[in-house]
Amino acid sequence: MRPVRTSVVTAAAAVAALTAVTGCADKSDAKAGGADGSVQVTATDSSCKLSKTEFPAGHVKFDIENKGSKVTEVYLLFPDDRIVAERENIGPGLKQQLTAEVKAGSYEVACKPGMKGDGIRQKVTVTGGTAAKRNPQLDTAVAEYRKYAQEQADETLPKVKVFTDAVRAGDVEAAKKAFAPSRLGWERTEPVAESFGDIDPKTDTREDGLEKGQKWTGWHRLEKSLWVDGKIGDDEKSLATELDKDLTDWQKRVGTAEITPTSMANGAKELLDEVATGKITGEEDRYSHTDLSDFKGNVEGAQKAYELLKPVASKNDAALTTELDKQFAALDTLLDKYRTDKTSYDFTPYDKVGEGDRKQLSDTVNALAEPLSKLAAAVAK
Repeated sequence: MRPVRTSVVTAAAAVAALTAVTGCADKSDAKAGGADGSVQVTATDSSCKLSKTEFPAGHVKFDIENKGSKVTEVYLLFPDDRIVAERENIGPGLKQQLTAEVKAGSYEVACKPGMKGDGIRQKVTVTGGTAAKRNPQLDTAVAEYRKYAQEQADETLPKVKVFTDAVRAGDVEAAKKAFAPSRLGWERTEPVAESFGDIDPKTDTREDGLEKGQKWTGWHRLEKSLWVDGKIGDDEKSLATELDKDLTDWQKRVGTAEITPTSMANGAKELLDEVATGKITGEEDRYSHTDLSDFKGNVEGAQKAYELLKPVASKNDAALTTELDKQFAALDTLLDKYRTDKTSYDFTPYDKVGEGDRKQLSDTVNALAEPLSKLAAAVAK
């Protein structure tokens, strides 16, 4: 899950009329668009300026620069707040690129300084233009990834039921044992789950990510009860049933997700961001310390998306895929140090991983994240 979930993503299923916009920047204040037709996005702590707010359909590149003092993230959103594409964790003074495949219609760009709140919004219009040309191999990649995401959701439900049945039975130790395995399918395909907007806040929010007035539900609420309180009451049993219901909703909706080759590539990068902001810090599973299991799930999901896109990406940018192969292998090898059986997801508790080892994990993740951020551009060539 992201460090902070926001109430902005509370979406209905259909793309309806554009919602109200807050904090829009004056278009005249922004720089002209890039020579390659890219949209320049300048984010500060109080503004979100776009070089242009109308551009043709197809592959659109956003050149993002954070000129503020806070870490920010930038989203391209459907009118109902479902996520088209995003780039997270852009530090002060840093630049990032985001490539998205978009159809004609109305959208919003949202900059979120501090990665909180509804964001500073800007309306954008995508005109008819020319539809993005797609290699048939990419259509195959999308179909295979959709199948993979559905399989992960289908396989998650019985694993979750083992966990929730133990909670409802009041069996603390059995519930602890089932906690990490119940999360793997979710962690592998988290960008798909997050794209719906309303499911992630109910199932995977940490206590410090709650919005004002939001009830804390889901995995991490139960995690705290199990590892900190060491007991299960009626509230926890009710929350277990609620988790079953919310994840069944996710499983039923996976097949309706908007998936494109660029969203797959961006999603792979998002999974590495999840590792960098939650697992490396130990914030994600702060009570159970099962972070490395989630870590592995995120990496596997990113690698699956990459492998499906690789046949096309390697033709367009062979040097990039060579580097990605190298960095994925290095990260997989490093993670194997923390489990005795490579077929198991029983990893060393993260509170037993020293600062030096955590830095090594962080450095290896960063070494992969940098080339992975270029994958969307490679498949869009």
